[in-house]
Amino acid sequence: MTTADVEVRSQEDTVEILLTGEIDLSNSDAVKEKIFGSIDNRLVAVTIDLGGLSYIDSAGLRILFALAERLRLLQTACTVIAPVGTPTRRVLEMSGMTAVAQVKP
Repeated sequence: MTTADVEVRSQEDTVEILLTGEIDLSNSDAVKEKIFGSIDNRLVAVTIDLGGLSYIDSAGLRILFALAERLRLLQTACTVIAPVGTPTRRVLEMSGMTAVAQVKP
């Protein structure tokens, strides 16, 4: 089984979510539960930092797309941090994530 860590840093009306390790079908439900559990309707911005993520498959991408849609409905800004040149960044670009969330840097 792969391991993923979800760290949530809250400040007033913003949340930063740091994901490390690997996200795949075996742990995606637990990751989704932690991420969605940190989101409420009072937030103005959410940042998801994938800098420490070494692997993400389609199950992980579904989490990110579902989160982006939920934040859109809540009118909450969504930013995804993924270092240029990493496999995770390439997967985000190929999946179309850049059309539903701001991907930096």
